[in-house]
Amino acid sequence: MTINQNSAVRVDRRGALRRIGFAVSLLLAMVAIEGVWGSISAAHAQPAIPSFNGRQLIVDGKPFLILGGEISNSSSGSRAFMAPRWERLRAMHLNTVLMPVSWELIEPNEGQFDFRLVDGLLADARAADLRIVILWFGSWKNSQSSYVPAWVKRDYIRFPRARTQDGRALELLTPFSQANADADARAFAALMAHLAVSDTARTCIMVQVENELGMVPDARDYSKEAESAWNKSVPGKSPDAGGDWTSVYGDLAASAFMADGFSKYIEDVARAGKRNYPLPLYVNASLPRPDARAGQDYPSGAPLPDVAQIWRKNAPSVDLLTPDIYALNFTDWAARYKRINALFVPEANWAGAKDGPANALVAFGAYEAIGYSPFAIDNVDDAGAKEIGALYGMIDGIAPLITERQGTDKIAGFRPVISFDGKPDLSSQKMTMGKHVITAHFVDPWTPQEEHEPENRGAMVLMLGPDTYLVAGRGVTFTFAPADGHGSDGIEAIDEGEYLNGIWASTRRLNGDDSYAGRHVRLPFDRFATQRVVLYHYQ
Repeated sequence: MTINQNSAVRVDRRGALRRIGFAVSLLLAMVAIEGVWGSISAAHAQPAIPSFNGRQLIVDGKPFLILGGEISNSSSGSRAFMAPRWERLRAMHLNTVLMPVSWELIEPNEGQFDFRLVDGLLADARAADLRIVILWFGSWKNSQSSYVPAWVKRDYIRFPRARTQDGRALELLTPFSQANADADARAFAALMAHLAVSDTARTCIMVQVENELGMVPDARDYSKEAESAWNKSVPGKSPDAGGDWTSVYGDLAASAFMADGFSKYIEDVARAGKRNYPLPLYVNASLPRPDARAGQDYPSGAPLPDVAQIWRKNAPSVDLLTPDIYALNFTDWAARYKRINALFVPEANWAGAKDGPANALVAFGAYEAIGYSPFAIDNVDDAGAKEIGALYGMIDGIAPLITERQGTDKIAGFRPVISFDGKPDLSSQKMTMGKHVITAHFVDPWTPQEEHEPENRGAMVLMLGPDTYLVAGRGVTFTFAPADGHGSDGIEAIDEGEYLNGIWASTRRLNGDDSYAGRHVRLPFDRFATQRVVLYHYQ
């Protein structure tokens, strides 16, 4: 499908006609969409638009856990290339694929949009019974502007670049140019308008705006547009205070300045898209290692915790700030982003990474994640695919139980804490749930020390009733004690099984050696398992 924009939006972006044309084009798109929505709504033919309620993603009227995988950057550039991959992705028990859509492919000529590839990929995803999260590769992908159309790349006067301190132009659009923001916003608005009328099955459930943006290799942009913004007075930390960026933010000045520029730019893009189709939107961040330098070692201005307040203030159309966690200290970053907003991990290390399953379990169980998604899922080897399939198959069976308990004290997640440099802490972890103290043990006395792989161990615990629990995962042993300290808790029964269509199906009763004669609940180290545990009290 090809869409020609109104000629009014192709006038000089620096003049008043540009602003008028932009408003008119958006108004026309909104009117057209409202007409289509109204006719479809009247026929009751279309499911509700996916939404985010501040805590959970709502799809088809119910909380939805993204059991996802992000495909490689160029895989979605061809429907034929993706054709043999959909079946394998579904076989891994994914329910959602994170899929790039690039600006250069949908608007090869200014004002002329071609969405045939997008439509074909969404149709193929529907045929495989998969949902899609679109990754908008617009102005920036990994801090570069390589996915912008050729007509943007070549016109560096109209679409200015960021510059280093010595004046060198970068392959990176400056976020301080309104012309840059407007061009991206028009393209994104057109994409969202098209989805609103073409994706009637609601296959696309969320959209990522740009990808791992930020300033490199300097901590801030030195283009003339950026210098003008840098030299303006900035709001202080109190309502009536002001000053320059350094006096207000100190050592964080460059990062705060770039966060201010990027977040305002992203708000322009996100707001334009949401006007046409109010899907949930998020922005992702590449994370720094300890003692890293902004700009040199990680993208400056990205939506990181230290500048999250700036992002939340400037970009209200963005629902979530999210981390791409490739570091081993997964739980540290998960906890920090959980304090900002609901947790979603769009890039959770490479698909097939040893720590992936444990991280997924603790993300959903301990940090109430709405989704988890390793990168390059279409390139994972057979062993990795089998493991992801087993993990997601298990989580999918208990997903309704998880979403029912998120936000309560009836769910927990456990895994050994691992530092950035890979050192595991195998200390037992305790928490109180209901009238029981649950202790998770990561050292198994029956497994030789050289066979211990702490990065593989993780589990969720869900409270089903006053004395009934569900444990799911791998390589963790649990013991139970009364929360009031009186008497003892014993194990009445342990059943291994699975949930099928919401109904528990036991495959075998565990006792004797499998429960240390009724003293503990042990999830095997060599496979994922779900066990239903009933306790009793004695003294």
